[in-house]
Amino acid sequence: MTVSFDLFGTLVDCDTPADPAAAVATELRERGVSVPEDFGDAYREVHIDAPDGAEVPLPAHVSAALSSRGVDAPNNAARRSVVAAFDPDVTRRDGAREAIAAAREFGPVGVCSNCSVPELARRTLIRADLHEAFDAVVTSVGCGWRKPDGRAFETVARRLDTSVEDLVHVGDDPATDGGIEELGGRFVNVGEVPLSALESRLEAGP
Repeated sequence: MTVSFDLFGTLVDCDTPADPAAAVATELRERGVSVPEDFGDAYREVHIDAPDGAEVPLPAHVSAALSSRGVDAPNNAARRSVVAAFDPDVTRRDGAREAIAAAREFGPVGVCSNCSVPELARRTLIRADLHEAFDAVVTSVGCGWRKPDGRAFETVARRLDTSVEDLVHVGDDPATDGGIEELGGRFVNVGEVPLSALESRLEAGP
């Protein structure tokens, strides 16, 4: 048995922008980009035709949204603006450290997180003082696929040197984290099994 964890809403809570488009627009203006008046509409439109299950990095989406309105964002401004806009306060959830320690009794431990913002997962783990707790950290922006797409789970299983069928994934969202079950793995829902009870659930088996 090998265990991976979802990050946001499972191990940590983060304050994210209530209006992401407005937060990104503010950071773009700080970097000299002429933000169109209808940027909010552009932000909510689909501009990149990605395959089913694929992650579109948010900076690429922002660049495409600006381009759709005839605006260029030079000097990597889209990426720098997105990273700055999503710079949250982070709170480690109760029982997170204990749950990770319990999982490690069974083997390597990883993170498998849907996250379209570069650097966000790494900074979150540092702020939660969990950056040295994992053998592998896989994000959708890094591997290119969003849970529940099986390729996200296959990536973390490969990085942890296990088969996806032997992977237990701990998360808070059955619609995404529960996708592991389609591959023969096991899902533990922290909405039903709190982190403090993870050890006993792992010991009990399927």
